[in-house]
Amino acid sequence: MRADDRDTLHPPQHPAAPDAGTDGLPGPCGALDTPDRARRQALKQAACIAGLMAAQGVSAASGNTAVRRHGRALLVDAFGDPIRARNLVPGAAHVFTYPFRATPAFLIALPAAAGPTPLQTEAKEAYEAPRGVGPQGAIVAFSAICAHKLMYPTRQISFIGLRKGHGDEPAQVIHCCGDQSRYDPIRGARVIGGPAPQPLAAVLLEWDAKTDQLHATGTAGGEMFDAFFERFAFKLEMEHGPRARQPVGATAVTLPAASYSKQWQTCKA
Repeated sequence: MRADDRDTLHPPQHPAAPDAGTDGLPGPCGALDTPDRARRQALKQAACIAGLMAAQGVSAASGNTAVRRHGRALLVDAFGDPIRARNLVPGAAHVFTYPFRATPAFLIALPAAAGPTPLQTEAKEAYEAPRGVGPQGAIVAFSAICAHKLMYPTRQISFIGLRKGHGDEPAQVIHCCGDQSRYDPIRGARVIGGPAPQPLAAVLLEWDAKTDQLHATGTAGGEMFDAFFERFAFKLEMEHGPRARQPVGATAVTLPAASYSKQWQTCKA
């Protein structure tokens, strides 16, 4: 099989809270009637949302002002049951599709907490890869589309995946066998080897401490989705029909990487 032959695996509508202001946020989070209303309202809403999330025991993998919000999707297993953060084994990768039905992403439980990391895209756009979430702050997620040749995990074979690090590298790296690009999952999937021109885009996660559930909510960094859909348009159309670029919806099926692809291509370190 050629390295370029590959395959893959709704935002819920929430009514405005009771007594919502004109911006759909309750009480003091409503609209401001001031000359610089837009700027002040954005800051006010951000503070209100952060406060509401903290009160509800929700931690968000974001502190980033340059994020792209996609649909909020609950991560579930093959039976539709929510993935529990405490059940994820450190060092084991999972694959889910987000934010579109045909775009795979890695969910990784790291052996240690991951802090926020300042990075930049190929276009020199600065952004911050989010900190990890979960009980230990060690759960992260990244787009599984390589930033160089757009290789990605398919149901038949995968040339990109979580593999053992070597030398001064972290214990595990995301390694693309197609071009030997290597990414550090502890530091926002920054490039530590190979020709990739930018880090993998981070997938923003929210963790609810009460339910131990995980939601994907958006991305940070250089998205490769436009190039991905352009390059594999015919293949994705054959496999997914018109649904390939549809949002994943309210849930995103999350499978162990070992069972997602029938074959994980071995490659030199």
